[in-house]
Amino acid sequence: MNQPKIKRDPEGTRRRILLAAAEEFANGGLFGARVDQIARRAETNERMLYYYFGSKEQLFTAVLEYAFSALNEAERSLDLNGVAPVEAMTRVAHFVWDYYRDHPDLLRLVNNENLHEARYMQKSSRIREMISPIVATVGSILERGQKAGLFRSNVDPLRFYVTLSGMGYYIVSNRFTLTATLGRDFSTPTERSELVQMNTEMLLAYLMRR
Repeated sequence: MNQPKIKRDPEGTRRRILLAAAEEFANGGLFGARVDQIARRAETNERMLYYYFGSKEQLFTAVLEYAFSALNEAERSLDLNGVAPVEAMTRVAHFVWDYYRDHPDLLRLVNNENLHEARYMQKSSRIREMISPIVATVGSILERGQKAGLFRSNVDPLRFYVTLSGMGYYIVSNRFTLTATLGRDFSTPTERSELVQMNTEMLLAYLMRR
C-alpha cells in the first residue's frame, strides 16, 4: 500500500519560523533567543531554519522586517480622505499610540536592536521604505492644515512624526519601570485615556496657528 505523500508548505513553514522567532527575540533579544527553541516552537527543525534564513542574525533581521511590514500594512488601512486636518492628525496619532499599546513585542524588538546600534536594521533597505508612507501621510496632513490657515508653517514632517511616535512609545516600553519607580500603572484604561487626551492636546497646541 502506498504511503500518503506529505504536503510541503514552504510558505507556511517560513511564516511559522518568523512568528516563533519574533516571540523568542522579543522575550530574550538576539543573544538570549535559542535557535533550537525557535525551531521547536515553529514545529520544524534547525536545518529548515537555516535553510530559509541562513543564520540567526539574518533571521533577526527578517523578524524586524516582518514586524515593520505588519505596522505598514495596518497604516495603509487608515482612510483619511476627506477628513479635516485636525481630525486627520488626531487619528494618525491615536492610531500610532494604539498600535504600540497592542503590539508591545514590536517595541521590545526595537529596544533590543537599539542595543546593537541598529546594526541589523541597517542591513535592510525594506524597513526604511516601510516607514516612509506614514511620514508622507503626516506631511500631507500638515500641508493641508497649513493651506487652510490652521497649522503653523515650517513643521518638519519627520521631526513631528518622531515626536508623535515617542509620546506613545515611551509609555509602553517603560511601563514596568514607571510603575516600579513612580508607583502608578500608566497602562490601566483610565491612566491611558488621560495620557492620550493630554498628549493629543499637546500635539495640537504645538500645531495650531496662533
